[in-house]
Amino acid sequence: MTDAAIAIHEASLALLDNPGVQIEHDEIRQLLVRRGAKTGSATAVVRLPRELIDECLALCPHEFALTDRRGKETWLSAQSEPVFWSCPGLSLDRAGVHRPFTSADMADAARLLEQLDNVHAVFGMSLDDVSPAARDVVGLQVMATNCSKHIRVLCFSTQGADMLTEMKKVVGAHPWFSIGFTAHGPLRWTQLALEIFRRTAGHGIPVSLNGEPMAGVSGPVTLAGAAAVGNAEILAGLVVNQLLEPGRPCTYNLGLAHIFDMRTTIAVTGAPENALLAQVSALMGRHYRLPSASWVSTESMCADSQAALEKMFGFHTHMAAGVSNIWGVGQLESELTFSPAQAVIDNEMISYAQRYRRGVPVTDETLAVEVTRAVGIAGSFLEQEHTAENFRAEFFQPALLFRKRRADWEKAGRRRLDQHAEEIANELINRPVDNALTADQARALAALAARFVNTVKNQ
Repeated sequence: MTDAAIAIHEASLALLDNPGVQIEHDEIRQLLVRRGAKTGSATAVVRLPRELIDECLALCPHEFALTDRRGKETWLSAQSEPVFWSCPGLSLDRAGVHRPFTSADMADAARLLEQLDNVHAVFGMSLDDVSPAARDVVGLQVMATNCSKHIRVLCFSTQGADMLTEMKKVVGAHPWFSIGFTAHGPLRWTQLALEIFRRTAGHGIPVSLNGEPMAGVSGPVTLAGAAAVGNAEILAGLVVNQLLEPGRPCTYNLGLAHIFDMRTTIAVTGAPENALLAQVSALMGRHYRLPSASWVSTESMCADSQAALEKMFGFHTHMAAGVSNIWGVGQLESELTFSPAQAVIDNEMISYAQRYRRGVPVTDETLAVEVTRAVGIAGSFLEQEHTAENFRAEFFQPALLFRKRRADWEKAGRRRLDQHAEEIANELINRPVDNALTADQARALAALAARFVNTVKNQ
């Protein structure tokens, strides 16, 4: 435990005691009061005692597995190596065209992300061609049909939460998808979020608890103050989820915290301050012995130099901070837009940063003293077996970056990196993938989604 983590924790406990947290759900608020919470100064406000928070923190598993459709496990903990997910959003940027994101785009994105080696999970999007109340259900069905990786559902409705639990049974008991929600701060959990937590409890569905204070708006302008508010919101959400389902796997996510640009009134996502808040997310995750999460994003509108600057810095710093689960592959426009080309570039950035993180191992094999003696003074190592055996592992092997001569670049049409990435993305999108579903499972998921869409239409 560090002094900074202890100070943030204590500040959050003080806030949860006074003024407390707004819980906009009568049943859950009553449950909290029965378990020791005190009513606050306003009707929906409760004050959470330290003892209840400690009790619920003790119930949280310190590590847990997320699975793909085959049941293959990826374990998360406060100390696990970072895994990378895509991102939610509203829009698509593809081939120079920006437009609302549709269910067909979700299928394309899922097939693309299935084939990017560094992506461990596919995130749902807001589907413009689907009724808002059904976007989570339809999104889950589309993603499951077009990829085999773990799915993070973007939740939209309480009715959808019920259907998600039915859809989970079709594939199996293993946690092949997860959910999450964000506190609408400061110090407030909405009826929608709490009811989704309640309806999905008891089904073994992992949950991400997101504190998303915007420094200067929904949190103090100082990063430490914003972190204390976001941490308090996450702790309140954790208490709720552990009371509803003791032992429910929870990811600690303060890495969505933003800053507010006072000149442009934009919620900034790609600033150095965002990386510092991701660092705090990892710090507090280790303090509570919970997996942490963060979000790598950019204010750029397209896959350009600004996106490269902000996202490469983000991936490197979030990984170095020890964040367990890093979102944002394909993200543009302050977390609003998904770009297939940017997803391909991000995949390369992650590989680049991973090589740097491996460092320089110093062993007898890597020091290669006998190899150097065999080559001798003024000799060449190119022909040595040691070189052939080690160069692939020792050197970063780019799949996208240009490493040829100018004549080759000219011959290829002077193609920019983003153009090359767009070509690769299109090629991958058009390839069939194995979704790891049986024909019966695929039909069952499609039938449940169709039934739910019709129910929503008739309401």
